[in-house]
This record gives sequence, structure tokens and C-alpha cells, in this order.
Amino acid sequence: MDQARLALIRSGTQEERRGVGSGYLVAPQLVLTARHVLQDHATEAFWPVITVRVGHPKFGITAQVPAQLLWTHPDGLDVALLRIDCEVDLPGSVNWGRPVGRAPLPYEGIGYPWASLGEGREPEHLRGVLPVLSGGMDRYVLDQEPAPAPRTGDRKAWGGTSGAGVFCGGHLVGVVTQEPRTYGARRLIALPVSSFACDSDFVSHMEEHAGRPPGLHDIGAALPEARPVAERTQAERELEQLLGPLFPHPGARYDYARLLARELGYEATGFEPTGADLVALLLRHRRAMASLGEALVGSAQGVVREGLTCLFSRARALGCASLLSQNEYDTLLGLLRRVCEAQPALLSQAAGEALRYIVLPDVLSRPQLEEDDLCEVVEGLEDLSDSEVVPAGTPAVPALLKLVEYVAGAAGGELARDLHTWSEGTAGRLGVRPEALEERRADAVRWAKRPLSPVSRVVMELERDGTAEEERYWCRILLVRGNGSHRVLAEKETASRTRRELAMSLREAVVVARQEQGQNDQVPWVTLVVDREGLHLAFDEWVLPEPGGILPEWPMGAHYRVSLSCPEISDQVPEREDDQARRWKNGRATVLVADRTSGDVQQFVKVLRTQHRDLARVILHGPADERRSRLLCCLALGVPVVLWDRDAEGYEDAARLDGLAPAGDLGGLPDRVRAFRGGSAESRPTERRARPALVWEPEDHAPRTGSLRLRDPWRGTHAS
Repeated sequence: MDQARLALIRSGTQEERRGVGSGYLVAPQLVLTARHVLQDHATEAFWPVITVRVGHPKFGITAQVPAQLLWTHPDGLDVALLRIDCEVDLPGSVNWGRPVGRAPLPYEGIGYPWASLGEGREPEHLRGVLPVLSGGMDRYVLDQEPAPAPRTGDRKAWGGTSGAGVFCGGHLVGVVTQEPRTYGARRLIALPVSSFACDSDFVSHMEEHAGRPPGLHDIGAALPEARPVAERTQAERELEQLLGPLFPHPGARYDYARLLARELGYEATGFEPTGADLVALLLRHRRAMASLGEALVGSAQGVVREGLTCLFSRARALGCASLLSQNEYDTLLGLLRRVCEAQPALLSQAAGEALRYIVLPDVLSRPQLEEDDLCEVVEGLEDLSDSEVVPAGTPAVPALLKLVEYVAGAAGGELARDLHTWSEGTAGRLGVRPEALEERRADAVRWAKRPLSPVSRVVMELERDGTAEEERYWCRILLVRGNGSHRVLAEKETASRTRRELAMSLREAVVVARQEQGQNDQVPWVTLVVDREGLHLAFDEWVLPEPGGILPEWPMGAHYRVSLSCPEISDQVPEREDDQARRWKNGRATVLVADRTSGDVQQFVKVLRTQHRDLARVILHGPADERRSRLLCCLALGVPVVLWDRDAEGYEDAARLDGLAPAGDLGGLPDRVRAFRGGSAESRPTERRARPALVWEPEDHAPRTGSLRLRDPWRGTHAS
């Protein structure tokens, strides 16, 4: 790869630049890129104006020059050749290659992603692993090592990288074309050079401008070798020390290393690695450490067995190895496919119960899983522990093993036996104590026999992102069951969200809740947990997008029973929750209407502390400033239900709430508010109707959900 051949491509019209992409100079006047970089995404027509800048900013670049579209693939593959208006004469030529074999190949490239956008576009050195066996006939998978955070909505962190050349072993093997969203910006897709290099027109252009056709050379992975001692990392040195006791004699190390190398797809004849070379091989492949242990564990005893357990634990802690060997991984996927075929909702349900204190991968928030979701489930849980107690000095139980036990407990029959066999074998290799696994299995059996409590509420915690210019919120979502247990459905993410994104997330959470076993299509209650300022925002009026755009968009509060909760006040008033419990017990039938006769705030508080000490419901009327102060007093004194019209200008607007019978049956109030909001959505624009806001502090109290980070935890664990 020659950094001087890097190309920045801009396309659009004379008036406006519309597209940005990357490319690679393959001849003095030819730039290879992705076809879609040059197209209008809406019409797929090519932009009339294309400019190219060749070179790396650190090593000298050409001026921005015009370019013309010279060639696209006749079958519509995402690749194109541009002819620039000047010759860039560089030494050497491009070598073209085709990855072969089974072993993953290191790759590199240079592109201009959005994530590196500063004052201008800056190049990013792409590097990682190309797993030859992943992908399809016309696509390579690129597992990128340094990866940006995913962007929200339809925006892509790697946008602008499309068209970048992909190199393995000094040969151009592909062109970057896509960023699959399911991998969170950690993976790119490339079009293989072999899919277009034999096209007759492409060959003709290369012969004319480069003087020779693009002959493809087979590129196979060479066996990794250790770096010089001074260049090795602390992790490499530590792993070499841990491997030493496992192979008292070099011959044993050679035998196992050859066996592992062949399994990983290398030609291993004559391979006699040092301990450091074996570490280099193990670090090249994320499942190699577990695969080596799988081969060793059958005959390992005493010191060797202890050394293996220590190796697995330390390698995972250092982030140098995956939990599962390739064989364990493939076997588990096969078993989980059988689970999905028989009970597609079981994995998500079991994960919510088995791993209640773990931030689960997003895929497990879906009500039902398909075969294509399983890799994401397994890989998302491999690094996590179940965070529960194990015998002193023994490895933690991986979250994945606990989930498998819960799935087996509910699945029953032959599938359960196969899952138990897999779990026992994997636990044995890792050194997990049998009694620890048996304890999880007993918990799973009890859970499987217990009737599932339906979801009573969807709790969405909202916190305003004060650093954003637009209105955005941090969000956390929980499903709370009737028995008081809860499941974290979505943890706070690295990016805040817009109103529309939050409404879509809420819709997905309600779908999950409604489709759970035992729910009987019951629509759960939506509780929005807010701070004091959030009490006055019209969350219930946020528009809920309709799937497919068939139905008109509708306010959130017209779809669901939506109420507010402000638990932060309990931090300032410790007795508040006891007061709430008393009012719920004794004051359901009592209503206080705060009107002109209620006096000032001091008189209002006196009434709530004396003659209405047990009342559970207050209806607030009057000007906005009076409502605000009275609302905080109600909440501080433990009044659990407060209703008001957020658009009322004064006491004369009190009658606008009459349509929802605010003093009627307390239990039906949330449904009456929902129906009223639906009627408001249908009202004429000129009609001035009430905009009801409802605080409803649940009797069972929402879980206090501030995440408590455990000391030296595995990634992703928390306790609520």
C-alpha cells in the first residue's frame, strides 16, 4: 500500500457538494473507487461534477482536479474507475491479489471516514483482520481493530471510507463498499478485486493506462512469528510465561502447535515454534487460545490443569482471547438454532431472568430471535461473567453458560440434555467448579417451573443532554413485572437521542413487553422517570412513528397510559416514600381540588399535612407558576397522584379537564387520560383543549436504577 496513491473523491453539482468517498490511484490517470460514491442515493443517477485529490496530507498531495467516470461494472457491482485530468506519475505499480486458504489475513487500507472529520477530512489508517471464511462470493468481511463509536439514526461512522483500497500482503485485494450496522462500526464490507478484475473493459483500461493487465496473485496467511523481545507487549510476555508450564518438553509444544496451526488453516509442516512464536499464533486468532486448551485439557492434571485454568482466566482479563473455542462456538450455534426453531422467544426471556444484573446485548431486547441473530448473542455475551458467587479461588461462571442453563431448563427433553452436555464440557475446560454450575442449573429449574409474572410497566428514565445544541436525552429502559422484579432492556448508550429516536425505542420496548409469555396482549403502563424540570415537558405529546408509514403518526400518550415519576425528590425528603405508602393505603377515595379557595402555598401545605394527611390524589388548577410550586409540595409530602392541565392559563380553564372525569374512579384515571389525549389528537387546530399531565408514583416503587459498578468487574456488569 502506497500512501501517495490515496485519493479523496468529492461528487455533486456545480452548486453543491453532495458525496464524499475514498479511492486508490491504480495508474497515472486512473482512480479505483466504489460506484455509490459517485451517485445520487435517491435516483442512483451519477453526479455531473466529480473532483479528486491524490496523495496523503502528511506526504504531499496534488491539487483538486476534475475527473470523469470511465468505467462501471456491467453487472452493477459497487465499483468504478475514474479518469483524472492530470497524470500522477509515481514509482512502482499496483500488485493485485486474491486471498486463499482458511486462515484470516491481516489487512490495511487508507480512507476518509466521517469519524475523523476535524476542520477538514483527515485520512484514517484502516487495519485489522480479513477472515477468509466469512462473507460470500462477492464480499469480504473486514474486522476493524480501531473502531469509532456508532452514529445514531441512518448516519454511519465510516461514511466516506467507501472506495478505499484493501491490501493484504502488499497486494490490492478489495474495495471498501459497506458498513454493516449490526456490528456497531467494528466491521466493514469490501468487494473482492477478483469479482471485477477479469472484466474485459476493465482489463483494457488497465492495459492502456498502466501498461499491463491486473494479474491476480494468490495471497495466503503466513504463520505468525514473534516480534523482537524489546517490541513485545507486557501481555505477550505474561502469556509466554503462563504457557511455559504447559509444555515441559519442546516436542510437546511442537505437536500441539502444529495441530492448532492446521486447525486454523495454515500449512504447518516443519513448524517448530518457540514459546513466543506460539503466543503470536494464539494472539492472531481470537479463538485459538480456547482451541489449544480444548486439545490439552483431556490429559491435563495437577500443575498443568491449574496452569490451563490460570491461562484462560488471565487471557480473557487481558482481552487476548475469546471464551469459546471454534468447536464450542459452532456447536453452541447449532444448539441455539434448534432453540429458535422450537421457541423463538425463549432466549430473550431466559436472558432477562438469568442475567438480570448484566447489560445485555441489544439483540436480546427483541421479543423473538432468528438464526441470523445468534452470532451477535453469543459474541455479545462471551466477555461477561454472571457476577455471582463462586468457590474461593475458582473462575467465575461465564454469563453465556448461565444463559445456556436457563434455556435448557425451559427447553426440556433431548435439547436440554445436549445443552447441558455442552455447558459441562465448556465449564470443565475453563476450570469452572461443578458445584458452581450446578447451583446455576438448580436456579434455572426453579425459574422454568415458576409462572412468569407479566410486565406491569415499561419504565423509561430520561435525562436531558445539556451538552447538545438540539433537544436530546440520555435514556435507560426497564421492564418491571407485577412481582416487583425488573429487567434492564436498554442501558444508557454512548450517544444521547432525539425525541423521535426515543419514541421509536419506547415502541420497541412495548412490543417486547406485549409479546412476552403470559402477557396476554396486555398493554403495559409507561412510566417516564424524570427530574424536576422534566415534570413540565410534554413527553406524552411526542409523536410515535408508525411502522411502514401507512398509518398517521400519533402522540405517545394516546397510544399508552403514560405517567410521570420523579424519584429524585425522595433524595431530599427521606420520609416521602413512607408518606406515599400511607396515602396509597388510606386515601384512594379522597380527592383535593386546588382552586381559588386553596389560598397560598403555605395554606395549601397546611391542608395536606392536616385534614388531607392521607389523601392520594390532587387536581391542580390555576396559573402555571402556582401549579409549579404546588406540584413540588404535593410530591414532597408524598401525594402519589397529581393531575393538571399544562396549558391552563388560570382558574377559568379548570372546566377543560372535566371531559376525563378527574375526580372519578382512581384506578381508571390513567385510561381516561389516555383516551382524552387521543381525542385531543383528533381535535381541530383552532380548538383549545386541555393538555393533561399526570404524575403517578407507583405503589411498588420503580427500581432505583443508578448503576453500581462492581470492583474490577468483567465488562458490562452492573447491579441495580
